[in-house]
Amino acid sequence: MHKITEKLLLEKGSPKTNKLEQIKTLNLSKLALKVQDLPARLLSRLQSLERWDLSGNRLQELPKNLELPALRYLDLSDNQMEDVTTLESLGGLEELKIEDNLYITVSDNYKLMTLLPNLRIYNGKDITTTANHLRYVYTENLRTRIIAVWEKSFSLPDPITPEKLSTLKTDFVNATRQQVKFGPASVSDFTKWKVEIMAKEYLRSLTEPKEEPQSEEPTDTKDNCEVSTPTKRKQTTPVTDSSINLTPRKKLCADLPASPVGDSPRKASLRFKPQPLMQSIRMSPRKAAQPPSTPTRAQTRAETPKRGSKVRQTKEDGAQIKQKEGVSRKELQRDADTLPTLKICSQTQQPVHLKPLHVLQCHSKQDSSEDFSTQLWACAFQPMPDSTGAGGGSRLVATCGGDSLCVIDCETGIVMKKYKVPGEEFFSLAWSTVLMSRGGNASAQHCSILAAGGKRGLVKLIHPRNNVAYGEFRASRKSLSVLRFNHHRGNFLFTGSYDNKIVMWDIGGVDSQYNYKVVQLLVLEISATPLHICLPPTSPNSHLLTACEDGLHCFNTQLGTNTTTKRSKEMEITFPIYKKEDKDHDYHTIDGLSFLTDDIVASKSYMHGAIYLWSWSRTKAQRPDKKNREVCAVVLAELQWTNTEIPYLALNTCPGRAYIVCGDDKGRLWTYHISSLQKNSLQTGKPIQPTEVLEWPTPERKGLGQVEGPSINSVAMDPELHFLVALSDKNMVIVWKRDGEQESS
Repeated sequence: MHKITEKLLLEKGSPKTNKLEQIKTLNLSKLALKVQDLPARLLSRLQSLERWDLSGNRLQELPKNLELPALRYLDLSDNQMEDVTTLESLGGLEELKIEDNLYITVSDNYKLMTLLPNLRIYNGKDITTTANHLRYVYTENLRTRIIAVWEKSFSLPDPITPEKLSTLKTDFVNATRQQVKFGPASVSDFTKWKVEIMAKEYLRSLTEPKEEPQSEEPTDTKDNCEVSTPTKRKQTTPVTDSSINLTPRKKLCADLPASPVGDSPRKASLRFKPQPLMQSIRMSPRKAAQPPSTPTRAQTRAETPKRGSKVRQTKEDGAQIKQKEGVSRKELQRDADTLPTLKICSQTQQPVHLKPLHVLQCHSKQDSSEDFSTQLWACAFQPMPDSTGAGGGSRLVATCGGDSLCVIDCETGIVMKKYKVPGEEFFSLAWSTVLMSRGGNASAQHCSILAAGGKRGLVKLIHPRNNVAYGEFRASRKSLSVLRFNHHRGNFLFTGSYDNKIVMWDIGGVDSQYNYKVVQLLVLEISATPLHICLPPTSPNSHLLTACEDGLHCFNTQLGTNTTTKRSKEMEITFPIYKKEDKDHDYHTIDGLSFLTDDIVASKSYMHGAIYLWSWSRTKAQRPDKKNREVCAVVLAELQWTNTEIPYLALNTCPGRAYIVCGDDKGRLWTYHISSLQKNSLQTGKPIQPTEVLEWPTPERKGLGQVEGPSINSVAMDPELHFLVALSDKNMVIVWKRDGEQESS
């Protein structure tokens, strides 16, 4: 009879409940348990179990086929463990303690790192970098050697029979175990074990090839839009004042007249309130060496239309806009039957109503309230700090521009943290959650970190909660244009730079002393400056979309499947508007990109005057043209936006509320509640109008009247759209809040 019973589990588990399915923490330490005392079927009912203490027992292995999907922490210290492969079914483990097990070897440590893909803390230490090296780099070297053995000495029998295949399998596995040598002798047991597994997988791939999802004949992508072979495009030459000395900025900005700004009351509650700063984040550790200088923005973007051209005029006033000559809607109408997929929210959910709450000048040069020239570039809400969602955090938004980065409480308008680097100009930032190991018997904890980068090509790593800027590393010798974390693997960071590259980094976790290690994993080579990076929600570990100056490109980022660390684009996604290009109109600059759902993508080109909604899965399913790797986006809908020639006004999405928001060059916010789209929306031949256009709140400057609407460079929303934050090119952070009447919706 098993020692472990349902009654004992309920006694030892917490929170106290009468259902095994609700237990989250279980302490079965020091019960002299052996593997036969652990009933797998009963234990597998612990579907919510997150932490399990089995220390101080007599376990040599765990029961096979143990299913605990929520388990993140396991303590097996002070046991008699020998067979670590029985932990393979616990794939969600992030932290494992297995100290004081006499028979555990270095090879066993390596086996655990490859068997448990999410393992980050091992015996109290962060092993993320080592584990990822084993999972990808080391494994890739083994795969290369295994293939070499096959090509040298083996081939498939003809005909293939079960008997011949069985003999071939035995001979091939034995040969690879003997001939493949890699790594130190201390891990030879691990190498042979891993080689045997990989040799069987390789042979299986030869005898059981996967079926191609597409036919062998190239798909005619012109069913959706006819895109001719791209010709060399003429860029519009910007008209700029030669007397202007450009600092490295994304674009020129006509500054407001230099006039004193006082602190008299402004219109309504929208007063500019330079916020009192809490203590600044300390720089520890900090590199002393100065980074090499980088070319100015004017040099790196010479062919791109600049904001400072005074001859540029927007072509519309008010929310109702006369549409430019557009492309034929025939190709769009054929996809109208896909619009029901846009019904992603409850039928009863109504559009939200937003009201302006704060206007802040927290990135001013020398904290001057007269600074209306610093351009603000990126903002993002803090994600939930741990896997359970405890602690909230959705009220905090990070913003960057000029030489500073701020963390703002949207409700109060108070700048909670401010991080400043003289001489830097920040262009992008990104939040992530990593594990912090604390040593001793303390378990690791999740912590929210910020990465930020810009003109200097350096990535700053910051832990805002503890006021610590704990490190930096050089990502490029050119300026950084965009940063993006993989939220499925919070330690994987992508950086895009002005040397036309996107680099994938493993930044690991941190310990209590903020020691960390950064490793470069991949380099994606592109043909122009990356402006945005998106990871498809359904395949964040294998695909990357990047919106660039010359189009929208897709890359394969799957680790361990390609022997090279440098990759070129897998395909380029084109759009119907490309057919209308001429010497004065180049629509290839994609300056807005974001996923609305797991499949629906919103993107825009600034000269188009519209936002495309298109299907990622249906677009990806097409076979790219062999010559130029092009596929045409399967467009689902077209949303009316402003007509402007000012680039880099980024859009953003709020999947939880089915919202798309994009600012314009007059301080307005165009909002679209996509769940309310109707099936016949495209059949009228006109783009879909915005749900609401939020007008610029027109704050006032003392003695100078109202501040004209600036260009809105970036927007961000928290997951439930309680707050919307917009950044302008005139040093203003505008916080909008959902009307209280909508809180219950």
